[in-house]
Amino acid sequence: MLEAAYRTVARYGIAKTTVDDIAREAKLSRPTVYRQFPGGKDAILREVIGWESGRFFGDITRAVAGITDLADLLEELIVVAGGEMQRHEVLQKILQTEPELLVPLLVTGLDRLIALLKPLLLLGMQRSPIRGDIDPDLASDYLARMLLSVVASPGTRDLSDRAAVRSYVGGELLGALR
Repeated sequence: MLEAAYRTVARYGIAKTTVDDIAREAKLSRPTVYRQFPGGKDAILREVIGWESGRFFGDITRAVAGITDLADLLEELIVVAGGEMQRHEVLQKILQTEPELLVPLLVTGLDRLIALLKPLLLLGMQRSPIRGDIDPDLASDYLARMLLSVVASPGTRDLSDRAAVRSYVGGELLGALR
């Protein structure tokens, strides 16, 4: 059902997607979809974002496996996640055509995204020197939020430019931790 909802949003966008469209794409009845998702379209979209976030972070986790240095880990996370977001056709289409509908869904799923990132960051902090007075849980939460912010809205940063990303990581993200 989630794959069907994903394909439907890819085809029609968020605003034009209906529960009927999703049911038809999944080859299920409308009541079956509502039994699974009593909250209707909004509930389905939240779950699709969670499902796609899990896939996205699974890909990122595999890309950074084996990186032990915190600075290298942060750099790779930003470069890989930035590239993935730029290549994600559905996300780019929605950001261009109806960002006002996507942003609230992402904000409600922010805690889930942070929870996916924090274990990676905690592991990196355990393997790299940080100041003794730093609370690793608070620091990993901060770093996760900063990573999500820069990847979602890089501003003038070119996330494919490793030198620029390395400078950002060393100066802005890790400056207070070392």
